[in-house]
Amino acid sequence: MKTCHRDDGSPVAARVEELATGVFAYIQPDGSWWINNSGFLAAGDHTVLIDTCATEQRTRRLLDKARQMTGTVVSTVVNTHHHGDHTNGNYLTGAATIIGHCNTRKVMIDTGIRCYEQAFEGVNWGQLRLRPPDVTFDEALTLYAGDTRVELRYVGCPAHTTDDVLVWLPEHSVVFTGDLVVNGATPFALMGSVAGWRAVLQQIRQLGARTIIPGHGDAGGAGTIDVVDNYLAFVEQAAHAGIAAGLTPLQLAQDLNLGEFAALSDCERIVANLHRAYAELLGHPAGAPVDLRSPIHDMITLNGGHRIRCCA
Repeated sequence: MKTCHRDDGSPVAARVEELATGVFAYIQPDGSWWINNSGFLAAGDHTVLIDTCATEQRTRRLLDKARQMTGTVVSTVVNTHHHGDHTNGNYLTGAATIIGHCNTRKVMIDTGIRCYEQAFEGVNWGQLRLRPPDVTFDEALTLYAGDTRVELRYVGCPAHTTDDVLVWLPEHSVVFTGDLVVNGATPFALMGSVAGWRAVLQQIRQLGARTIIPGHGDAGGAGTIDVVDNYLAFVEQAAHAGIAAGLTPLQLAQDLNLGEFAALSDCERIVANLHRAYAELLGHPAGAPVDLRSPIHDMITLNGGHRIRCCA
């Protein structure tokens, strides 16, 4: 199986897109492993930040750009979920208040900072320190960035993770989805639920957002939701067939034709996604913790025995 990647990204390649007055998306090419998107909202005498970055260098560039564009320092940070590419840089935001779902705080404290050195090589993480959310919520929380209403919505079930939060700006018809939507990258369901994720995508559709800022990749519209949904449906169908044939996730992945999804970056994730889909189909609870060693080993095997490319 061929492992698919796009052109390398670098910290200096990040760009800012102004979506509405005072509403900015921070897009980091190429959107592959650990290279996420963020956002920031000008709020008069302060700034609201949506997610930090995986490394010290990338987060410092994000904060510098936010200060340059808004003229103020970050006072509030919203985390869309616990993964390190969206939270590792929290500690660099000084006295800012960090907001996230209650599960985000719990998972971050339980697991600490994890860089998965056994899977990735050559990453300059910097001097990272754990900083989980200070303020948590269960279902929903509304905050204001100046006059801009910002609705934080827990999606209600395991999906990409067990703590995914949508950041919805209704007056601007903009939604920051975290990794519930990715554009050009392979979705990653190992720590959530394939079936739950597909149900959550319907929630995002119902928002009718004009602009979707995915967790990775370029901004898009409703079509970006469809690609993720179609991929997850493909994973479900493959898992059904693999279980029926008595194949392990790795055996199935090694001969699986990805078809239209072969062009997505990081396609070694297929085997991790199959691990989650198998677990669900065999009756394990959605979002239940999994032993990461086997899926990581299988992704490396699928990658020709080499550690996984990461340009963070």
